[in-house]
Amino acid sequence: MIQKLIKKIKEKDAPVVVGLDPTLSLIPDVIKEKAFAKYGETLEGAAAAVLEFNKEIVDAIYDIVPAIKPQIAMYEQFGVPGVQAFYDTVKYCQQKGLIVIGDVKRGDIGSTSAAYAAAHLGSIKIGDSKWEPFAEDFATVNPYLGSDGVRPFIDVCKANNKGIFILVKTSNPSSNEFQDRLIDGRPLYEWVGEKVAEWGEGALNGDYSLVGAVVGATYPEMGKVLRNIMPKAYILVPGYGAQGGKGADLVHFFNKDGLGAIVNSSRGIIGAWQQEKYTHFGEKNYAHAARAAVIDMIEDIRNALLQKTGIND
Repeated sequence: MIQKLIKKIKEKDAPVVVGLDPTLSLIPDVIKEKAFAKYGETLEGAAAAVLEFNKEIVDAIYDIVPAIKPQIAMYEQFGVPGVQAFYDTVKYCQQKGLIVIGDVKRGDIGSTSAAYAAAHLGSIKIGDSKWEPFAEDFATVNPYLGSDGVRPFIDVCKANNKGIFILVKTSNPSSNEFQDRLIDGRPLYEWVGEKVAEWGEGALNGDYSLVGAVVGATYPEMGKVLRNIMPKAYILVPGYGAQGGKGADLVHFFNKDGLGAIVNSSRGIIGAWQQEKYTHFGEKNYAHAARAAVIDMIEDIRNALLQKTGIND
């Protein structure tokens, strides 16, 4: 799957992923009114609005991006109907030829991680039948419980040609409370990065591993260090746009081949219609605003990479 992701990044010349993290405040009234008229102001109505919102955005951008990243919490907040909308979103994106990164941040003791891995990346046998519950292409994984919590995901990835992105240095402001703590003179995120590199050595697929890492765009200097620690790990880079990251911050996340990283923007894309730069599209054309924001993001990252030589110098 990592090679499939790389191929799509090359084909579209766009190392970007759009996060489908919908909230009701980001969804235009016209969509909500239609859904609520059919289902009422209920969980079902909210989930229906989310799914319609997602579909229109995907229709507007699937030809220019390689991947989509739905954040499962934004769906779970609407209960069972929301989880169904998550599933339907995954399937719709895959039908459009997009790679789906399930932002689920799972990780627990071995047996529980095995169940999470089966649910999101693998399959489960029921009688004589085998089922793939969610069937994302990649999933995000929390490594806090150590190897016991990560290895079941790696095993499932190797068996099913899937991939994971392990949280190493996240983009949120309070990530320093734990991730930057010094252990034997080095920050914790460096130790986690070394484990990612170690886990990945046993899961190589070409020049890159099925085991990737999450490193926030808001910490470019740390990204430079971690790029060197994890040369064969693809890095998922959140924090572009709404959280303050920009193309010039990201060059050190990439290897000298121009690969090795994929940059995520969520609210900056799906909520573009509410931003001053794109308000001229209007509420009804929110998907066109999203496409314009994606084009601007791709151009920003391309220019930054072109202007910077010796990425890992």
